[in-house]
Amino acid sequence: MTQFLPFHLPDIGEEEIDAVVSVLRSGWLTTGARAKQFEQDFAAMLGARYAVAVNSCTAALHLALEAIGIEEGDEVILPTMTFTATAEVVTYFKAKPVLVDCLPDTLNIDPDQIERAITSKTKAIIPVHFAGHPCDMDRISDIANRYGLRVIEDAAHALPARYRGRLIGTISDCTCFSFYATKNITTGEGGMITTDNPEWAERIRTMSLHGLSRDAWKRYDGHGSWFYEVLSPGFKYNLTDIAAALGIAQLHKSDRLWKTRERYAGLYDEGFRDLPEIVLPTAAAHVQHAWHLYVIRLDSERSGIGRDRLIEHLGKEHIGCSVHFIPLHLHPYYRDTWGYTSEQFPVATAAYQQIVSLPLYPKMTETDIQRVISVVRTLIQGSRR
Repeated sequence: MTQFLPFHLPDIGEEEIDAVVSVLRSGWLTTGARAKQFEQDFAAMLGARYAVAVNSCTAALHLALEAIGIEEGDEVILPTMTFTATAEVVTYFKAKPVLVDCLPDTLNIDPDQIERAITSKTKAIIPVHFAGHPCDMDRISDIANRYGLRVIEDAAHALPARYRGRLIGTISDCTCFSFYATKNITTGEGGMITTDNPEWAERIRTMSLHGLSRDAWKRYDGHGSWFYEVLSPGFKYNLTDIAAALGIAQLHKSDRLWKTRERYAGLYDEGFRDLPEIVLPTAAAHVQHAWHLYVIRLDSERSGIGRDRLIEHLGKEHIGCSVHFIPLHLHPYYRDTWGYTSEQFPVATAAYQQIVSLPLYPKMTETDIQRVISVVRTLIQGSRR
């Protein structure tokens, strides 16, 4: 029987295992020295002034919005082509997630649509670097500056991406990263916020652990104090040392992991370039694509088959795949609560009907990549009208 090729497998080696075992043997499992080191190493790698480790990118987005002062009744502009976490954190404040359409090439947020969506209630923009391709940050920053808005980047896909030579994580007010199990580096569950603003960094750190006074996590440490103060009603968003140890080891080999992703994306490009039925992902000359995802679009009119049939065929051939994303305006909550319709988002609606995310991760082999290419080509060439 043909072996199943998963959509994703993490690249976990002996370095990660040894790092986690070391924490387990230390007797200190929760937030501590490893979490602090992970923050310092992450900030140093990116060139950010501050980094705060948390237990998810969702937590990172929530804390970043809280730090910049989002309040009830405010509006935050974000793309419909994203995962629900990007928008749901806005609703935590009883604020409104204002969805806008995406660009047809990168599927990133359309800056023209951002500007059209701004009202007197708009307080922030959350650009999402779809699949790891940076958004048009020059345009977005210009819009934000002209209208006095904050920019919180959702960089869940974007480590290590660059925009005009600058690493994502060093451009905007705050940038939020994900270390979920499928991400370019992983801590199982986890996230990080980078910022150059010392007040926001301090607020984020405080609010990530119940709003307790600085370094309250040390109260069980020999160097800490039992005394602490609750400065504000915060959240339970801290990252454990177990997860941080895994992250440190992953961070140290992140460049190698990215180079493998880039090489495999190139092999996919070569394998599909001559097929007019497939629209390949783009990578602009002024960016470094993180290649978190390899998303193709199937032109059903040219191919004679629909996206769902391709997914079904890959499944029958024991190959995992996925769809990123079902646009938010198509989900019942966003449709029913905010009144969004498909007609408002023609680009995202059309793209959703075509997109398929193929497996792309360093644990794959070149043979695996060629197997995926072969399966996709066989179906498309056999379905030509």
